[in-house]
Amino acid sequence: MGQGLRRTLLPHAISPEPPPAGARVRAYRGLSMGTTWSARVAQPDAASHVSPRLSSDLQDGLQAQLDEVVAQMSHWDPDSSLGRFNRAPAGTWQVLPPAFFHVLAYALDVCRDSGGACDPCAGALVNLWGFGPVNRYDEPGFVAPTPEQARAALPAARVLLDPVSRSALQPGGVQLDLSAIAKGYGVDCLARWLEEQGIRDYLVEVGGELRGAGVKPDGQPWWVALEGVDGAPDGEEGIVAALHGLAVATSGDYRRYFLHDGRRHAHTIDPRTGAPVDHGTASVTVVAASCMACDAWSTALTVLGPVDGLALAERRGIAARFVVRIADGFVEHLSSHMRTMLDLA
Repeated sequence: MGQGLRRTLLPHAISPEPPPAGARVRAYRGLSMGTTWSARVAQPDAASHVSPRLSSDLQDGLQAQLDEVVAQMSHWDPDSSLGRFNRAPAGTWQVLPPAFFHVLAYALDVCRDSGGACDPCAGALVNLWGFGPVNRYDEPGFVAPTPEQARAALPAARVLLDPVSRSALQPGGVQLDLSAIAKGYGVDCLARWLEEQGIRDYLVEVGGELRGAGVKPDGQPWWVALEGVDGAPDGEEGIVAALHGLAVATSGDYRRYFLHDGRRHAHTIDPRTGAPVDHGTASVTVVAASCMACDAWSTALTVLGPVDGLALAERRGIAARFVVRIADGFVEHLSSHMRTMLDLA
């Protein structure tokens, strides 16, 4: 894929304000959504310049943002708002919390715009393949579904939304799964909460998905390396991004998978066919202002693959990087918007 070069991805314009006088980076971290989260925040070094909430309670405040996402949208917690929706009787309208409604509406929009490649109504299918909270692929006794079983689990009905009452129709048996978007939304929640506290220089992350704003105390933006692919050669070209008002998320087939009959079955399921994707896409990285958008679109483009996915990224102006397995290694495809950000156009 390259000669070991490092390419830099920059926003179209960087004109950061100076960092706070005497600032230093403070780090916060914790656990959420089955993974880790972290925040690096540029704060004034002098204790007298830091409010009690920004010093002693910042850790708790950040954790609380993610705890609320889990309480509303976890498909692992049967007592979450999502869990209760999944058990609701057929034909009933369920009033949803504002954040849950917002994320579900966005996920349904991506489902529509991607031709069903990323469907929040496909929870039953994800469970069938062992990547949900039940029937786990990594537990004894798991058996991969037959093609007939997978097709029978395809989403057969759509969840309808009423924005006036902020409610959703459970058509009957639909199992929502927002795992393709919730982490990204959680990252956005961390960023938004920090900004509400008056903090404008930060880098936040949940499970490897990131969003940054402002600059570090040395005046440099928050530089991060785009996630690589396990097994790629050391000489693979890397990309480092300045997350100045940008977010990034990567969907890859190397994170969770199992081998069955000599084939790799990745956790990314195509909700249109009922089968794991098998077109060789190792990863898709999306860069945008919203991490929720990055999360959802990286999944949708992974399902669509390097041909249809790249074509859709071009039509929608998405900055996307596809890494595809070939016989002798990997090949990279960049959307034109990504190439522009890399100054390769």
